[in-house]
Amino acid sequence: MLSSQLCAAKPAVCILMIAMAQVAAHEDGEKTTALKDLLSRIDLDELMKKDEPPFTFPQTLEEFEYAFNEHGQLRHTKTGEHFIFNAREDLHRWNQKRYEALGEIITQYVYELLENKCNMTKAIIPVDAAADEPSSFIYLSPDALSNPSKLLVLIQGSGVVRAGQWARRLIINQDLDSGTQIPFITRAMEEGYSVIVLNPNENHLEVEKPSEPSTFSSSPTEHFDEPVEKKERKDDKEGKKRREFYEKYRNPQKETETERIPIRENASSEEHVLYVWDHFVAKAAAKHVFVVAHSYGGLSFVELLNHRETEVRNKVCAVALTDSAHSMWLQDTSKSTQDWMQQHCCNWVSSPEPLDTPLDSMLPDCPRVSAGTERHELTSWMSFESIFRFFGEVVEAKEDEETEETSNIVTTRSSSLKSKHLEL
Repeated sequence: MLSSQLCAAKPAVCILMIAMAQVAAHEDGEKTTALKDLLSRIDLDELMKKDEPPFTFPQTLEEFEYAFNEHGQLRHTKTGEHFIFNAREDLHRWNQKRYEALGEIITQYVYELLENKCNMTKAIIPVDAAADEPSSFIYLSPDALSNPSKLLVLIQGSGVVRAGQWARRLIINQDLDSGTQIPFITRAMEEGYSVIVLNPNENHLEVEKPSEPSTFSSSPTEHFDEPVEKKERKDDKEGKKRREFYEKYRNPQKETETERIPIRENASSEEHVLYVWDHFVAKAAAKHVFVVAHSYGGLSFVELLNHRETEVRNKVCAVALTDSAHSMWLQDTSKSTQDWMQQHCCNWVSSPEPLDTPLDSMLPDCPRVSAGTERHELTSWMSFESIFRFFGEVVEAKEDEETEETSNIVTTRSSSLKSKHLEL
């Protein structure tokens, strides 16, 4: 009898279970919808910023508790450890801001090295800049414009690096020799070159953007047929929820909005190189000009060639490019420029091949050889000795040509005098 009752009850039980499942599913659906709605309102990036410490960082290397040792390596003054980027776990943006703050101090440190160690001076550009006008600067050796023999011009790549730097990353994580232009400058001065250090990335003045007054506009979805009192209560309730939500997940680090004011005639790397050529290099007394250009600096040099081909060809003896970003095809260089670069330029590029190994080029280009490293930022430093050997060979060839020309002139004059004497 019990079994017959259960059999009779089965349909009812099944119906009850289905109904309960439907109710549970409906409740789960509402919870899921609510959860999705909540997640849609959360900006995960903003949520990650919620617990960030203030963007207040030390102003000097001493305050950062870092210093360069006798090998030019950046080390912690207490632990002796190299620089650690992830000073605080799970706070990438804060760590990046800290790294950038240290980078600004490094920039000033390199300027001090240029002035105190290399005895270089700043030259303001534009040369006729007004007192209230945005300006930049380059660095000149004492004899930059007066040395009658040799002049070395250094052009860095793009990015955050400033005058005297090849790569900030190398300065911080490796050493000063690999990341700065100091070894190139000191070696050049030892070998009788004057030096001009360009600053192609200092091409704008960054100022705080004036705040704009907030404007409030009515939502296009407002229900104008609702009673005013009911609408106000509803708006107050919704407004309170929004304020509580965004207060909970707001970003406490409100960065200052800035705008950039370009520096006259130096608003880009290409403009800067052209300007320095016209106002400094072209006016220098040196008979022989040599150039080292890294990455985007190579592209800027090729643009200079496009605009001042005759002048550059007459004055520049040799160009050492390091992993240059130029393209003679895309930059629409002339056939004469291509021929000149074939004869006077060499590009040390990132490659797994041993240093100075000749490399094939798919397009018409200057000779390419291996820099002995696959790291782009290291190509200048790894090619250091090869570059000065390249320049030395060019200098030697030039001196031989000049000696031969002088000898020919003397021989011609001697023959002329001898002929006159015989006639008499």
